[in-house]
Amino acid sequence: MSRVLIIGAGGVGNVVVKKCAQHPDVFQEICLASRTKAKCDAIAADIKRLYGISIVTAQVDADQVQELAALLVEYKPDLVVNVALPYQDLTIMDACLIAGVNYLDTANYEPKDQAHFEYSWQWAYQERFREKGLMAVLGCGFDPGVTNVFCAYAQKHLYDSITTIDILDCNAGDHGHPFATNFNPEINIREVTQTVRHWQHGQWLETPAILNDGCVHFTFDYPVAGPKESYLLYHEEMESLVRHIRGLERIRFWMTFSPAYITHLQVLENVGMTRIDPVDFEGRQIVPLQFLKALLPDPGSLGENYTGKAVIGCVFDGFKEGKQTRKYIYNVCDHAEAYREVQAQAVSYTTGVPAMIGAMMMLKGIWRGEGVFNVEQLDPDAFMEALNACGLPWQVVDFNGRLPE
Repeated sequence: MSRVLIIGAGGVGNVVVKKCAQHPDVFQEICLASRTKAKCDAIAADIKRLYGISIVTAQVDADQVQELAALLVEYKPDLVVNVALPYQDLTIMDACLIAGVNYLDTANYEPKDQAHFEYSWQWAYQERFREKGLMAVLGCGFDPGVTNVFCAYAQKHLYDSITTIDILDCNAGDHGHPFATNFNPEINIREVTQTVRHWQHGQWLETPAILNDGCVHFTFDYPVAGPKESYLLYHEEMESLVRHIRGLERIRFWMTFSPAYITHLQVLENVGMTRIDPVDFEGRQIVPLQFLKALLPDPGSLGENYTGKAVIGCVFDGFKEGKQTRKYIYNVCDHAEAYREVQAQAVSYTTGVPAMIGAMMMLKGIWRGEGVFNVEQLDPDAFMEALNACGLPWQVVDFNGRLPE
Protein backbone atom coordinates (compact mmCIF):
# COMPACT_ATOMS: atom_id res chain seq x y z
CA MET A 1 0.00 0.00 0.00
CA SER A 2 1.69 3.21 -1.18
CA ARG A 3 0.66 6.58 0.19
CA VAL A 4 1.69 9.97 -1.22
CA LEU A 5 1.18 13.46 0.18
CA ILE A 6 1.26 16.31 -2.34
CA ILE A 7 1.83 19.85 -1.06
CA GLY A 8 0.55 22.64 -3.31
CA ALA A 9 -2.82 23.05 -5.02
CA GLY A 10 -1.91 25.45 -7.83
CA GLY A 11 -1.73 24.65 -11.53
CA VAL A 12 1.07 22.10 -11.16
CA GLY A 13 -0.47 20.50 -8.07
CA ASN A 14 -3.70 20.00 -9.99
CA VAL A 15 -1.80 18.11 -12.71
CA VAL A 16 0.23 16.00 -10.28
CA VAL A 17 -2.81 14.82 -8.34
CA LYS A 18 -4.85 14.01 -11.45
CA LYS A 19 -1.98 12.11 -13.05
CA CYS A 20 -1.43 10.18 -9.81
CA ALA A 21 -5.14 9.33 -9.79
CA GLN A 22 -4.72 7.84 -13.27
CA HIS A 23 -2.32 5.26 -11.74
CA PRO A 24 -4.14 3.84 -8.71
CA ASP A 25 -1.99 0.70 -8.83
CA VAL A 26 0.97 2.87 -7.77
CA PHE A 27 -0.68 5.77 -5.90
CA GLN A 28 -3.13 3.83 -3.78
CA GLU A 29 -3.78 6.61 -1.29
CA ILE A 30 -3.39 10.34 -2.02
CA CYS A 31 -3.52 13.38 0.23
CA LEU A 32 -3.47 16.90 -1.22
CA ALA A 33 -2.51 19.68 1.20
CA SER A 34 -2.33 23.44 0.83
CA ARG A 35 -2.64 26.64 2.84
CA THR A 36 -6.08 27.03 1.22
CA LYS A 37 -8.02 23.80 1.76
CA ALA A 38 -10.83 24.95 -0.55
CA LYS A 39 -8.45 24.64 -3.52
CA CYS A 40 -7.66 21.07 -2.49
CA ASP A 41 -11.34 20.24 -2.10
CA ALA A 42 -12.13 21.57 -5.59
CA ILE A 43 -9.43 19.37 -7.14
CA ALA A 44 -10.62 16.41 -5.08
CA ALA A 45 -14.16 16.91 -6.43
CA ASP A 46 -12.77 16.95 -9.98
CA ILE A 47 -10.90 13.69 -9.34
CA LYS A 48 -14.01 12.02 -7.95
CA ARG A 49 -15.98 13.14 -11.02
CA LEU A 50 -13.29 12.18 -13.57
CA TYR A 51 -11.87 8.97 -12.12
CA GLY A 52 -14.26 7.84 -9.39
CA ILE A 53 -11.43 8.05 -6.87
CA SER A 54 -11.61 9.71 -3.46
CA ILE A 55 -8.57 11.53 -2.09
CA VAL A 56 -7.89 13.11 1.29
CA THR A 57 -7.36 16.88 1.61
CA ALA A 58 -5.73 18.90 4.37
CA GLN A 59 -4.91 22.47 5.33
CA VAL A 60 -1.26 23.15 6.12
CA ASP A 61 1.05 26.16 6.22
CA ALA A 62 4.18 25.02 4.39
CA ASP A 63 6.21 27.77 6.10
CA GLN A 64 5.74 26.06 9.48
CA VAL A 65 7.98 23.03 10.05
CA GLN A 66 6.18 21.67 13.10
CA GLU A 67 2.77 22.01 11.46
CA LEU A 68 4.05 20.15 8.39
CA ALA A 69 5.71 17.47 10.52
CA ALA A 70 2.48 16.92 12.49
CA LEU A 71 0.57 16.36 9.24
CA LEU A 72 3.20 13.89 8.02
CA VAL A 73 3.17 11.99 11.30
CA GLU A 74 -0.62 11.81 11.18
CA TYR A 75 -0.96 10.79 7.51
CA LYS A 76 2.19 8.62 7.35
CA PRO A 77 2.98 9.00 3.62
CA ASP A 78 5.72 7.04 1.91
CA LEU A 79 6.63 10.16 -0.08
CA VAL A 80 6.05 13.91 -0.06
CA VAL A 81 5.77 15.61 -3.47
CA ASN A 82 6.51 19.30 -2.99
CA VAL A 83 4.88 21.51 -5.63
CA ALA A 84 4.50 24.47 -3.29
CA LEU A 85 6.67 27.61 -3.62
CA PRO A 86 10.48 27.33 -3.86
CA TYR A 87 10.69 29.46 -0.69
CA GLN A 88 9.23 26.49 1.19
CA ASP A 89 11.60 23.73 0.07
CA LEU A 90 13.70 23.78 3.21
CA THR A 91 10.82 23.77 5.69
CA ILE A 92 9.27 20.82 3.86
CA MET A 93 12.60 18.97 3.81
CA ASP A 94 12.99 19.66 7.54
CA ALA A 95 9.53 18.24 8.19
CA CYS A 96 10.35 15.13 6.15
CA LEU A 97 13.46 14.55 8.27
CA ILE A 98 11.43 14.87 11.49
CA ALA A 99 8.71 12.50 10.26
CA GLY A 100 10.98 10.08 8.36
CA VAL A 101 9.47 10.58 4.90
CA ASN A 102 11.08 10.60 1.44
CA TYR A 103 10.94 13.85 -0.55
CA LEU A 104 10.64 15.06 -4.17
CA ASP A 105 10.34 18.59 -5.60
CA THR A 106 10.33 20.38 -8.96
CA ALA A 107 12.30 23.60 -8.28
CA ASN A 108 15.27 24.48 -6.11
CA TYR A 109 15.17 26.65 -3.02
CA GLU A 110 15.41 30.40 -3.15
CA PRO A 111 15.13 32.83 -0.24
CA LYS A 112 12.06 35.02 -0.25
CA ASP A 113 13.97 38.26 0.28
CA GLN A 114 16.62 37.65 -2.41
CA ALA A 115 16.17 36.95 -6.13
CA HIS A 116 18.77 34.21 -6.16
CA PHE A 117 18.45 30.46 -6.47
CA GLU A 118 21.01 27.67 -6.25
CA TYR A 119 21.22 24.10 -5.00
CA SER A 120 23.72 24.70 -2.18
CA TRP A 121 21.02 25.05 0.46
CA GLN A 122 19.44 21.73 -0.46
CA TRP A 123 22.68 19.88 -1.18
CA ALA A 124 23.61 20.73 2.42
CA TYR A 125 20.91 18.23 3.50
CA GLN A 126 22.87 15.31 2.01
CA GLU A 127 24.18 13.82 5.25
CA ARG A 128 20.96 14.36 7.19
CA PHE A 129 18.90 12.45 4.63
CA ARG A 130 21.56 9.75 4.36
CA GLU A 131 21.76 9.29 8.12
CA LYS A 132 17.97 8.93 8.29
CA GLY A 133 17.99 6.40 5.43
CA LEU A 134 15.79 8.72 3.37
CA MET A 135 15.88 9.81 -0.28
CA ALA A 136 15.37 13.37 -1.52
CA VAL A 137 15.05 13.94 -5.28
CA LEU A 138 15.49 17.54 -6.43
CA GLY A 139 14.16 19.26 -9.53
CA CYS A 140 11.82 16.68 -11.05
CA GLY A 141 9.68 18.92 -13.27
CA PHE A 142 10.50 19.46 -16.93
CA ASP A 143 13.32 21.98 -16.74
CA PRO A 144 14.78 21.09 -14.36
CA GLY A 145 13.73 17.48 -14.48
CA VAL A 146 13.07 15.96 -17.88
CA THR A 147 15.92 17.98 -19.39
CA ASN A 148 18.24 16.40 -16.80
CA VAL A 149 16.86 12.95 -17.66
CA PHE A 150 17.45 13.67 -21.36
CA CYS A 151 21.07 14.45 -20.45
CA ALA A 152 21.43 11.25 -18.43
CA TYR A 153 19.90 9.24 -21.29
CA ALA A 154 22.24 10.86 -23.82
CA GLN A 155 25.24 10.14 -21.60
CA LYS A 156 24.19 6.51 -21.08
CA HIS A 157 23.17 5.61 -24.64
CA LEU A 158 24.29 8.19 -27.21
CA TYR A 159 27.71 9.51 -26.14
CA ASP A 160 31.01 8.52 -24.61
CA SER A 161 31.53 12.18 -23.76
CA ILE A 162 29.30 15.23 -24.18
CA THR A 163 31.07 18.48 -25.05
CA THR A 164 28.20 20.97 -25.13
CA ILE A 165 24.55 21.07 -24.08
CA ASP A 166 22.04 23.71 -25.11
CA ILE A 167 18.67 23.49 -23.35
CA LEU A 168 15.94 25.19 -25.39
CA ASP A 169 12.53 26.03 -23.92
CA CYS A 170 9.85 27.40 -26.24
CA ASN A 171 6.28 28.29 -25.36
CA ALA A 172 4.57 29.08 -28.64
CA GLY A 173 1.12 29.19 -27.12
CA ASP A 174 -1.45 31.97 -26.94
CA HIS A 175 -3.47 32.45 -23.74
CA GLY A 176 -5.35 35.53 -24.97
CA HIS A 177 -4.17 37.91 -22.23
CA PRO A 178 -2.07 41.03 -22.90
CA PHE A 179 0.40 39.90 -20.22
CA ALA A 180 0.45 36.80 -18.01
CA THR A 181 3.00 34.34 -16.65
CA ASN A 182 2.66 30.60 -17.14
CA PHE A 183 3.59 29.78 -13.57
CA ASN A 184 3.66 31.72 -10.30
CA PRO A 185 4.21 35.36 -11.39
CA GLU A 186 6.45 36.16 -8.46
CA ILE A 187 8.79 33.23 -9.15
CA ASN A 188 8.70 33.70 -12.93
CA ILE A 189 9.55 37.40 -12.90
CA ARG A 190 12.30 36.99 -10.29
CA GLU A 191 13.82 34.30 -12.51
CA VAL A 192 13.84 36.17 -15.81
CA THR A 193 15.06 39.52 -14.46
CA GLN A 194 18.26 38.10 -12.95
CA THR A 195 21.74 38.51 -14.37
CA VAL A 196 22.34 35.63 -16.80
CA ARG A 197 25.00 32.98 -16.22
CA HIS A 198 26.18 30.08 -18.33
CA TRP A 199 29.02 27.61 -17.79
CA GLN A 200 31.99 27.39 -20.14
CA HIS A 201 35.46 25.87 -19.74
CA GLY A 202 35.14 25.39 -16.00
CA GLN A 203 33.72 28.77 -15.01
CA TRP A 204 30.45 30.66 -14.84
CA LEU A 205 30.27 33.58 -17.26
CA GLU A 206 27.83 36.46 -16.80
CA THR A 207 25.85 38.35 -19.43
CA PRO A 208 23.09 40.97 -19.02
CA ALA A 209 19.52 40.02 -18.07
CA ILE A 210 17.01 39.67 -20.89
CA LEU A 211 15.63 43.21 -20.55
CA ASN A 212 19.02 44.91 -20.71
CA ASP A 213 21.25 46.07 -23.54
CA GLY A 214 23.76 43.41 -24.44
CA CYS A 215 21.52 40.46 -23.59
CA VAL A 216 22.24 37.39 -25.74
CA HIS A 217 19.53 36.04 -28.04
CA PHE A 218 19.11 34.35 -31.41
CA THR A 219 16.41 32.80 -33.61
CA PHE A 220 15.98 29.04 -33.27
CA ASP A 221 13.76 26.94 -35.54
CA TYR A 222 11.75 24.78 -33.13
CA PRO A 223 9.98 21.60 -34.24
CA VAL A 224 6.29 22.32 -34.96
CA ALA A 225 6.51 25.83 -33.44
CA GLY A 226 8.91 27.25 -36.05
CA PRO A 227 11.44 30.10 -35.69
CA LYS A 228 11.29 31.88 -32.32
CA GLU A 229 13.56 34.41 -30.66
CA SER A 230 15.37 32.64 -27.83
CA TYR A 231 17.12 34.43 -24.97
CA LEU A 232 20.06 33.21 -22.92
CA LEU A 233 18.88 32.72 -19.33
CA TYR A 234 20.24 31.21 -16.13
CA HIS A 235 18.43 28.05 -15.06
CA GLU A 236 19.13 25.79 -12.11
CA GLU A 237 19.60 22.46 -13.87
CA MET A 238 22.88 23.70 -15.31
CA GLU A 239 24.34 23.86 -11.80
CA SER A 240 23.90 20.13 -11.20
CA LEU A 241 24.59 18.99 -14.76
CA VAL A 242 28.09 20.48 -14.77
CA ARG A 243 28.84 18.09 -11.90
CA HIS A 244 27.48 14.94 -13.49
CA ILE A 245 28.01 15.05 -17.28
CA ARG A 246 31.36 13.69 -18.45
CA GLY A 247 33.57 15.89 -20.63
CA LEU A 248 31.24 18.89 -20.56
CA GLU A 249 32.84 22.11 -21.78
CA ARG A 250 29.79 24.36 -22.10
CA ILE A 251 26.14 24.38 -21.08
CA ARG A 252 23.55 27.09 -21.85
CA PHE A 253 19.85 27.59 -21.32
CA TRP A 254 17.59 29.43 -23.79
CA MET A 255 13.96 30.50 -23.43
CA THR A 256 11.58 32.16 -25.86
CA PHE A 257 9.83 35.44 -25.05
CA SER A 258 7.43 37.31 -27.31
CA PRO A 259 8.00 41.01 -28.07
CA ALA A 260 4.81 41.81 -26.12
CA TYR A 261 6.09 39.97 -23.04
CA ILE A 262 9.44 41.77 -23.20
CA THR A 263 7.77 45.18 -23.61
CA HIS A 264 5.37 44.65 -20.72
CA LEU A 265 8.13 43.41 -18.43
CA GLN A 266 10.41 46.34 -19.34
CA VAL A 267 7.67 48.82 -18.42
CA LEU A 268 6.91 47.01 -15.17
CA GLU A 269 10.60 46.97 -14.23
CA ASN A 270 11.04 50.63 -15.16
CA VAL A 271 8.21 51.72 -12.85
CA GLY A 272 9.41 49.52 -9.99
CA MET A 273 6.72 46.85 -10.07
CA THR A 274 9.24 43.98 -10.17
CA ARG A 275 10.93 45.04 -6.92
CA ILE A 276 10.98 42.45 -4.13
CA ASP A 277 11.87 44.85 -1.31
CA PRO A 278 9.01 46.39 0.75
CA VAL A 279 7.87 49.96 0.03
CA ASP A 280 5.61 52.25 2.05
CA PHE A 281 2.10 52.63 0.68
CA GLU A 282 -0.54 54.55 2.62
CA GLY A 283 0.97 53.71 5.95
CA ARG A 284 1.68 50.05 5.28
CA GLN A 285 4.49 48.01 3.77
CA ILE A 286 3.88 46.19 0.51
CA VAL A 287 6.18 44.29 -1.86
CA PRO A 288 5.53 45.59 -5.42
CA LEU A 289 6.06 42.20 -7.07
CA GLN A 290 3.60 40.55 -4.69
CA PHE A 291 1.05 43.27 -5.46
CA LEU A 292 1.63 42.74 -9.19
CA LYS A 293 1.03 39.01 -8.68
CA ALA A 294 -2.41 39.84 -7.27
CA LEU A 295 -3.27 41.81 -10.41
CA LEU A 296 -2.13 39.25 -12.99
CA PRO A 297 -4.15 36.24 -14.14
CA ASP A 298 -3.76 33.11 -12.02
CA PRO A 299 -1.60 30.75 -14.13
CA GLY A 300 -3.97 27.95 -13.19
CA SER A 301 -6.79 29.80 -14.93
CA LEU A 302 -5.05 30.14 -18.31
CA GLY A 303 -5.68 26.66 -19.65
CA GLU A 304 -9.26 26.84 -20.90
CA ASN A 305 -8.57 29.07 -23.92
CA TYR A 306 -4.87 28.33 -24.38
CA THR A 307 -3.83 27.25 -27.88
CA GLY A 308 -0.50 26.30 -29.44
CA LYS A 309 2.49 24.23 -28.41
CA ALA A 310 5.28 24.11 -25.86
CA VAL A 311 8.54 22.61 -27.18
CA ILE A 312 11.38 21.82 -24.76
CA GLY A 313 14.53 19.85 -25.39
CA CYS A 314 18.31 19.55 -25.38
CA VAL A 315 20.82 19.81 -28.21
CA PHE A 316 23.99 17.77 -27.59
CA ASP A 317 27.40 17.83 -29.23
CA GLY A 318 29.94 15.18 -28.31
CA PHE A 319 31.69 11.97 -29.26
CA LYS A 320 30.67 8.33 -29.62
CA GLU A 321 33.41 5.81 -30.46
CA GLY A 322 35.64 8.66 -31.57
CA LYS A 323 33.08 10.18 -33.94
CA GLN A 324 31.57 13.62 -33.33
CA THR A 325 27.77 13.62 -33.32
CA ARG A 326 25.01 16.15 -32.66
CA LYS A 327 21.63 15.03 -31.35
CA TYR A 328 18.42 16.81 -30.33
CA ILE A 329 16.04 15.23 -27.79
CA TYR A 330 12.76 17.09 -27.36
CA ASN A 331 9.08 16.96 -26.46
CA VAL A 332 6.13 18.82 -28.01
CA CYS A 333 3.16 19.42 -25.73
CA ASP A 334 -0.16 20.89 -26.89
CA HIS A 335 -1.90 23.37 -24.57
CA ALA A 336 -5.42 22.42 -25.66
CA GLU A 337 -4.78 18.68 -25.33
CA ALA A 338 -3.38 19.19 -21.84
CA TYR A 339 -6.50 21.11 -20.87
CA ARG A 340 -8.80 18.42 -22.23
CA GLU A 341 -7.03 15.78 -20.15
CA VAL A 342 -6.37 17.50 -16.80
CA GLN A 343 -7.81 21.04 -17.12
CA ALA A 344 -4.38 22.71 -17.19
CA GLN A 345 -2.19 24.50 -19.71
CA ALA A 346 0.94 22.85 -21.10
CA VAL A 347 3.45 24.59 -18.80
CA SER A 348 1.71 23.15 -15.73
CA TYR A 349 1.32 19.82 -17.54
CA THR A 350 4.99 19.53 -18.48
CA THR A 351 5.96 20.19 -14.86
CA GLY A 352 3.32 18.07 -13.17
CA VAL A 353 3.61 14.91 -15.27
CA PRO A 354 7.36 14.45 -14.59
CA ALA A 355 6.76 15.03 -10.86
CA MET A 356 4.24 12.19 -10.93
CA ILE A 357 6.65 9.98 -12.89
CA GLY A 358 9.49 10.72 -10.46
CA ALA A 359 7.20 9.82 -7.56
CA MET A 360 6.30 6.61 -9.41
CA MET A 361 9.99 5.76 -9.86
CA MET A 362 10.56 6.19 -6.11
CA LEU A 363 7.48 4.29 -4.94
CA LYS A 364 8.26 1.39 -7.28
CA GLY A 365 11.84 1.26 -6.00
CA ILE A 366 13.30 1.95 -9.46
CA TRP A 367 14.91 5.08 -8.05
CA ARG A 368 16.34 4.32 -4.65
CA GLY A 369 19.12 5.66 -2.50
CA GLU A 370 19.93 7.46 0.72
CA GLY A 371 20.75 11.15 0.59
CA VAL A 372 19.99 14.02 -1.80
CA PHE A 373 19.94 13.42 -5.56
CA ASN A 374 19.47 15.39 -8.75
CA VAL A 375 17.59 13.38 -11.34
CA GLU A 376 20.51 12.97 -13.76
CA GLN A 377 22.23 10.86 -11.06
CA LEU A 378 19.46 8.25 -11.37
CA ASP A 379 18.83 5.71 -14.11
CA PRO A 380 16.91 7.40 -16.96
CA ASP A 381 15.50 4.41 -18.84
CA ALA A 382 12.26 3.66 -16.97
CA PHE A 383 11.56 7.38 -16.64
CA MET A 384 11.98 7.87 -20.41
CA GLU A 385 9.59 4.98 -21.07
CA ALA A 386 7.04 6.49 -18.69
CA LEU A 387 7.22 9.86 -20.47
CA ASN A 388 6.01 8.17 -23.65
CA ALA A 389 3.24 6.35 -21.80
CA CYS A 390 2.05 9.26 -19.65
CA GLY A 391 1.56 12.09 -22.14
CA LEU A 392 5.00 13.56 -22.84
CA PRO A 393 6.41 11.57 -25.79
CA TRP A 394 9.92 12.49 -26.90
CA GLN A 395 11.93 12.37 -30.11
CA VAL A 396 15.65 11.90 -30.78
CA VAL A 397 16.88 13.34 -34.08
CA ASP A 398 20.17 14.28 -35.65
CA PHE A 399 20.72 18.01 -35.24
CA ASN A 400 21.89 19.96 -38.28
CA GLY A 401 20.85 23.43 -37.20
CA ARG A 402 22.92 26.37 -36.02
CA LEU A 403 23.56 27.63 -32.49
CA PRO A 404 25.54 30.71 -31.41
CA GLU A 405 29.21 30.07 -30.75
